[in-house]
Amino acid sequence: MKLCKVGRVEYFIMGMTLIEKIIANHCDQKVAPGATVDMRVDVRAARDFGGANVVKNLRAAGLKIADPSKTLFTFDCNPGGSDQGYAANQQLCREFARETGVGLRDVTQGIGTHIAFEDGLVGPGSTFVSTDSHANIMGAVGAFGQGMGDQDIAYAWSAGKVWFKVPKSAKVILIGTPGAFATAKDIVLKMLQVLGAGGLLGYAAEITGDLVESLTLEDRVTIASMSTEMGGIISLFEPNAAILDFCRNAGGRDFQPIAADADAHYDKIVEVNIEGLGPMAARPGHPEDTTDLANVAGRKVDSVFIGSCTNGRLSDLRRAAHVLKGRKVAPGVVLKIVPTTRAVWEAALEEGIVKVFMDAGALIGNAGCGGCAAGQLGQNGPGEVTVSTGNRNFAGKQGKGEVYLASPETAAATAIAGVITSIDAIPEEPVLFEIGGRRDVNGEAATTVTTTTTSAKPTKLEGRVWVVDVHNIDTDMIFHNRYLAITEMDKMGQYTFDNLKGWEDFATKVKPGDIVMTGSNFGCGSSRQQAVDCFTSLGVQALIAESYGSIYERNAINGGMPILVASGLKVGLKNGDLVRLDLATGLITWDGGKLQGEPFSAVQMQIYQRGGLLVL
Repeated sequence: MKLCKVGRVEYFIMGMTLIEKIIANHCDQKVAPGATVDMRVDVRAARDFGGANVVKNLRAAGLKIADPSKTLFTFDCNPGGSDQGYAANQQLCREFARETGVGLRDVTQGIGTHIAFEDGLVGPGSTFVSTDSHANIMGAVGAFGQGMGDQDIAYAWSAGKVWFKVPKSAKVILIGTPGAFATAKDIVLKMLQVLGAGGLLGYAAEITGDLVESLTLEDRVTIASMSTEMGGIISLFEPNAAILDFCRNAGGRDFQPIAADADAHYDKIVEVNIEGLGPMAARPGHPEDTTDLANVAGRKVDSVFIGSCTNGRLSDLRRAAHVLKGRKVAPGVVLKIVPTTRAVWEAALEEGIVKVFMDAGALIGNAGCGGCAAGQLGQNGPGEVTVSTGNRNFAGKQGKGEVYLASPETAAATAIAGVITSIDAIPEEPVLFEIGGRRDVNGEAATTVTTTTTSAKPTKLEGRVWVVDVHNIDTDMIFHNRYLAITEMDKMGQYTFDNLKGWEDFATKVKPGDIVMTGSNFGCGSSRQQAVDCFTSLGVQALIAESYGSIYERNAINGGMPILVASGLKVGLKNGDLVRLDLATGLITWDGGKLQGEPFSAVQMQIYQRGGLLVL
């Protein structure tokens, strides 16, 4: 706390957290949680699936690029361009890069977030945005990264800044020393067990504890990348000397240390006990449904995936190779491996790691994202059981089968054993599939449309309500990633909720003017704008939720979709009831009841009245 004096008046200023310092340095003003600021963005990126919509948004709004040297495309979702929709979108982005001079990391280069710090574009104290919900991986190097939707990124490319609401800060303290077989992946799975899917919702977390100083860059990447799965804005690490040296060498320039002030205020402090921690796994469907590996050991698997932005770095591949060396993948099991970047791929080749994988019988893909992107190795089929080192295992996200999340060591051991196992329990002979049927080990069977505003939009709405009594509805449930190549809004509506159990026929029942009311953490997961635009396509006039995923909330506001936050989903409303909304006051009423929600902020109302962020 610092003593300041103006005239005869003395007052104290509370110290700042890491996120507050970074944002303050990029808007040149003192910041506090809840304040909305214009934040300068050092590096602005768009991926191959979102890049085409960014280009369309820019062209539709007649916007120019603020600084091409700070702007780039990264093609990491479909590095082979093997899907016609992706290929078309990638080519559109290539042509735009040639026209404008913005940067391009093509299909040969790997995951954009990893390229950003690997090439020294980002370092401690930097700001970075991308059409990637795991852009918060930048917290590993003490930088601020944020996934955003297509309109946000288009605006950032044109203005060099974005509006941003300063988040509250949380401190996560890792207590104790993990066991000999535990890894950073096991630590973050333990964090998910403690915090749950929404435990960091709306927070920027700082990861602290005695163990943190010894965590490598790769360890920090693994932990930071999964803050999204806890609902967090970002998980930040204070950069130590090793991180500073890495960033300085990668960028060929100086990066200064950055740390929270000793008297910084945290709205939440959570202790996570990792004393003696062993290997863990997340059960299919929910990254937060984690358990000791022993509780799922013995499950027969069809495939194993090693890679993703969470666990595809060189050290991850080294650890997997150490387990696989001199061994073979179990008969009938497919092991798929994807390095994060070309540099990692080349280093793995030079070190002989690739040969270990090939000798074991693995399939190695282009550098890039994992199967969760639907354009890369790692997708599975109906009934297929997969162990993955990725960060997500939402139903349908990596295919139609079951996906368990685990560390590279556990994944490699499982590939050898044919069943889920740890590295200290690999059987001498693999568990085989039984002839005559599958049995487990127990023997049991776009065209962008810009809306011009000619008159004030109504702030009082009325419509028929749909009560979707479900929490943590992720963007794959709203608009599945297999439709991401669709950029025409009028084609999006038909796919709304078709991956949400019990609501697959929603698009055939909803009528223009209807209102959707749902639970907490609505829209968690990916950064896709389509998960908002599909409702616009159907004519849904407003959304009400107890809370929203942070990226989804921005996408909805920027798209001009009226959204309200109101606690208390179980209020006696039923499908078809008529509800009335007052956007200015946040009041929700119906015959026989009312609910007080949060009123529109000035920024939200301004964007809504304009018809969207890019309608100038």
